[in-house]
Amino acid sequence: MRIARFSTDEGMSFGVIEEDSVAAIAAHPFGELRFTGERFALADVRLLAPILPSKVIGIGKNYAEHAREMGGEAPDEPVVFSKPSTTVIGPGETVAYPEKLSQRVDYEGELAVVIGRMCREVPAARAAEVILGYTCGNDVTARDLQQRDGQWTRGKGFDTFCPLGPWIETSADPADLAITTMVNGEVRQDARTSLLIHDIPTLIEYVSQVMTLLPGDVILTGTPAGVGPLEIGDEVSVTIESIGTLTNRVVSRE
Repeated sequence: MRIARFSTDEGMSFGVIEEDSVAAIAAHPFGELRFTGERFALADVRLLAPILPSKVIGIGKNYAEHAREMGGEAPDEPVVFSKPSTTVIGPGETVAYPEKLSQRVDYEGELAVVIGRMCREVPAARAAEVILGYTCGNDVTARDLQQRDGQWTRGKGFDTFCPLGPWIETSADPADLAITTMVNGEVRQDARTSLLIHDIPTLIEYVSQVMTLLPGDVILTGTPAGVGPLEIGDEVSVTIESIGTLTNRVVSRE
């Protein structure tokens, strides 16, 4: 099932994608879904970020080849960082390049996990119980600031630096999905989620030992090798097998 967050002239709603239409649901997508009876043509709605999380948790260096391309080795434990909720944008929205502060902004295509219920200290064996579904993510990073600061908050925390979408897929099996990032139609990243060093159950167990996860929170599971710079005017697309494609254009923040 594909759960979308969308807007029409009448306002914003959650809904379930059914071929070329979307069936609106009442309230939120957590728990039992209640359909309102309203249905809209998919072409007539604007897809938004599928969720507005209270927090976005990122995982660094979770593909061995990416760890090596960044000049290090794969970590023994997950490397955890956070992105503000204000980084989140949806499909078709623009990534704002902060030219006055950064001269190197990179794409990082990732599989994103959407949490479906409040939880803490979740054993890996029960991780599936707290997952609503999966979506595409782009952990946009001001690489020069990340390297200069020695920590990642500023480089990954700019407004618009976390595109998510186009919807939440609840039935995908994340164990071995193809993930591809393209810039202006050229493939830049091409990998499979089976190459994750720390798998999704491990990540949920690890993160939930530290903090309570709330419905709608997002865990970005890490980016594969092939990261690189974006320029103003570029169009970047992240495609994940069984989920869909997230596309955003880069514009000047100034």
